[in-house]
Amino acid sequence: MLYSALINVMVKAARRAGRSLKRDLGEIEHLQVSLKGPANFVTKADKRAEEMLYEELAKARPGYGFIGEEGGSREGADKTHTWIVDPLDGTTNFLHGIPQFAISIGLRREDTIIAGVIYNPANDELYIAERGKGAFLNDQRLRVAGRRRLDECVVACGLPHIGRGDHQLALNEMAALQNKVAGFRRFGAASLDLAFVAAGRLDGYWERNLSPWDIAAGQIMVREAGGTVTGIDGKDDALKTGHVVCGNEFVHGELVKILGPLGK
Repeated sequence: MLYSALINVMVKAARRAGRSLKRDLGEIEHLQVSLKGPANFVTKADKRAEEMLYEELAKARPGYGFIGEEGGSREGADKTHTWIVDPLDGTTNFLHGIPQFAISIGLRREDTIIAGVIYNPANDELYIAERGKGAFLNDQRLRVAGRRRLDECVVACGLPHIGRGDHQLALNEMAALQNKVAGFRRFGAASLDLAFVAAGRLDGYWERNLSPWDIAAGQIMVREAGGTVTGIDGKDDALKTGHVVCGNEFVHGELVKILGPLGK
């Protein structure tokens, strides 16, 4: 397919960093047996991938700002455009050699995300979306699932782990939903959860306490596939609050109705 110059820039950057991460993933299984473990190695892989992304994106659009998980915020001369980047979403999966991780690149123009790329180099799945032009997975047009009964839906969530998040709230949310849905999934990479909703693989997804780089690319992916993305109360901006819920219009509405009051 022919994509815009902007998408081509983003895809080139994602593929370059992806090649590096795929090589690093091959080393993980050898490091798992050492007492020290692969944690330091993964931290270096993460930072290396972010620098590659920054180099590629800055070369193509030198004035744009850049917000990355590892390197923080870098201002550009062009104050209206900012890259929002996660070089390795799903770090814990990567650390354990689980091939569910991704590079996530979103582009914000003023207050609106106008393009997104999510790339999993482990299986070469490339998701792209551009405002008003649709969402695609490896050149196939994406559409959110059409189910309109929660008891037929598979829904993904994030689960807080040691030292992070409100564990009791997470348990309350799951308890409120578990007898209403066909199944829960917890995959461990927010950008791919959002991409899976866009692809119709998941019917819905919610998670709290995310960062902008977790959500930016996935948010436009879901919307361009015909879905709805908001904060968990159904109104606020997930990019600003870090709390996200999405699905088709029906699933999104049902999830908001059940989950929204629990967080108050």
